[in-house]
Amino acid sequence: MTVSFEVLLDTAHALANAASEVTLRHFRTNSATEDKGGSGFDPVTAADRGAESVMRDIITRKFPSHGIAGEEFGNANEGADFLWTLDPIDGTRAFILGLPLWGTLIGLQHEGTPILGIMDQPFTGERFWSDERSAWYRGPKGLARCKTRSCGDLAQAFLAATTPDMFEGEDEICFNRLAKAVRMRRFGGDCYLYCMLALGHVDIVAEAKLKPFDIVPLIPIVEKAGGVVSRWESEGAPAGGRYIACGDPRLIEPTLTHLKI
Repeated sequence: MTVSFEVLLDTAHALANAASEVTLRHFRTNSATEDKGGSGFDPVTAADRGAESVMRDIITRKFPSHGIAGEEFGNANEGADFLWTLDPIDGTRAFILGLPLWGTLIGLQHEGTPILGIMDQPFTGERFWSDERSAWYRGPKGLARCKTRSCGDLAQAFLAATTPDMFEGEDEICFNRLAKAVRMRRFGGDCYLYCMLALGHVDIVAEAKLKPFDIVPLIPIVEKAGGVVSRWESEGAPAGGRYIACGDPRLIEPTLTHLKI
């Protein structure tokens, strides 16, 4: 790397701090919501756009050679060795409903490999992040290291996903087959689910229709906490699509077996 990891992580925290000033100004204010269009309701708010703008400005000033992939304003210099991945509000539906189950996602890839991630929830005062060796959580009770829990038995596992709406056709069949094999299934949470997995409260997160900015920032947090993140169908560089996260690596094989089409 041409810049130290410490500098990159400090920058990521600075991005989260800047974004929080924007998102908190808009949260629970009933500000206007627009629909970006598509096959279903795809909401965006001034908070989404404003938070991403301030983060992009910081990156461009500090690291002009770095690339940026953002949800609201697309990609810039995406062929760069360092690529920042930004989702200013992951969980916009929760945001517009006044529910605190949303977060700002900030990820950094180096030559295609995720090397750090942050999930920040400024309303609850919680932040999750990864460094070179560990994953961390800072909340109302202070700082703690994230550690996934031991659960090698699928029948005892807690399964979570953001919404059943993300599963259609064969994906729905596969997810329902997995749901019948676990102890409990729960919907709702967006990025929070992966962080609760990193803290040892959730065992499996299975989702579909993800974009890179939905998952890339969360991969280092889960992995540095002891978990595993994988596509349903194949290995490879991070991209959108269907993903699972397992807190205990022993759950990967049986989980993928149930998700096979």
